[in-house]
Amino acid sequence: MTSLLIPYATNPLLPDPVEIVAGVVFVIILTVIIWKFVVPRFEETYAERTAAIQGGMEKAEKAQAEAQAALQQYQAQLAEARSEAAKIREEAKTQGTQIIAELREQAQSEAARIRQAAESQLEAERAQVMIQLRSEIGGLATTLAGRIVGESLADDERARRTVDRFLADLESDSASTPAGT
Repeated sequence: MTSLLIPYATNPLLPDPVEIVAGVVFVIILTVIIWKFVVPRFEETYAERTAAIQGGMEKAEKAQAEAQAALQQYQAQLAEARSEAAKIREEAKTQGTQIIAELREQAQSEAARIRQAAESQLEAERAQVMIQLRSEIGGLATTLAGRIVGESLADDERARRTVDRFLADLESDSASTPAGT
């Protein structure tokens, strides 16, 4: 049997059977250690990274959804603000038109009141001037008539009648004569 063992000992390329058994045992021990300690660490790290990536994606999706909601809310507020501004413009136009109409009406009533006051004042001044003219013309007419007739018209009643007749004649002459001729 020694011959069987010799070929293994003399062949330098073949390993010793004890080394083969020790190598297999060492590989098994190493595999068990790696499987018990290293692989769970790798799995745990992989799970953490996957969770982090998944969480990051969820956060990104959530942030995108929030941004989209904020954009829609902003657009809704903008549309509401635009409609509110249009409504305010319309109300301002309506109020402006109403104010202009009220001011125009006030101006017309004020102009009518001023015109009425001016006409009343003119009528009063005209009446006052007519009274003054009658008295002055009456005095002049009495004096002139007294000189023409040669008799004194100092009697107030007779002088007044004469003056009234004279003025009535003047008014009828001016009424029958067209203006400008």
